[in-house]
Amino acid sequence: MPAPTALLKPVVDDAPAINTALPEPEHDDEFALEGMNDLPESSAIQPPTTTDGEAMDIVDEEDRPHFPQVQNDDGSFRAQSRKVTVPPNRMSPLKSSWPQIYPPLVEHLKLAVRMNVKHKAVELRTSKASPPGAAQKGEDFIRAFCLGFDVQDAIALLRLDDLYLETFEIKDVKTLTGEHLSRAIGRIAGNQGKTKFAIENASRTRIVLADSKVHILGAFKNISLARHSIVSLILGKPPGKVYNNLRTVSARMKERF
Repeated sequence: MPAPTALLKPVVDDAPAINTALPEPEHDDEFALEGMNDLPESSAIQPPTTTDGEAMDIVDEEDRPHFPQVQNDDGSFRAQSRKVTVPPNRMSPLKSSWPQIYPPLVEHLKLAVRMNVKHKAVELRTSKASPPGAAQKGEDFIRAFCLGFDVQDAIALLRLDDLYLETFEIKDVKTLTGEHLSRAIGRIAGNQGKTKFAIENASRTRIVLADSKVHILGAFKNISLARHSIVSLILGKPPGKVYNNLRTVSARMKERF
């Protein structure tokens, strides 16, 4: 047995090496894929055409892309339905104002509307001719009327996209009970409603006082301004200072526009 430190002999493979020549490709220069760069005629990009088959310009005079209106012709239509519960105190005004309520929903939003007297609710359903978001707009319109807004003010929700509804309670700002709560409501309304009208005219919003709840209808920035004024009155700020702040902010808003 050799010592562990002895050099090992290299292992030599006695099998003879087989040298095989690879076949050379014949006519390599003439080899090519026929039709490799040819595209089928159906995949060629064609300019858009109108409904009459006429070619239409993709870019207008101001180099802006102009595409035809997309139409849903696949037949996958799903009707949406909404149900708005009417409070008992607004059921009689809803019945008396119904001739002014349903025409905008039917003519402008193409909705199917009915008043369910048994369940005291207004039910809405979309159709194929209804624009996107018609069900939500109709629900907001009915809900605004149920909160106490006039029909003409609530109709603005159907015609404008940047109008919102916001509701908060006086107790959310400051915990008041009894006569303190009554005085806070009186400060918001003012003598014969003058303070509320001043806030509405300065902030371009509509305000409804329903017991201890305050509902505001308007744009986002205008709602923020009206809410800040109402919160200041609830916290006990004198109406004179609130008027001065409204004048300053309304003057800035007029300068912007």
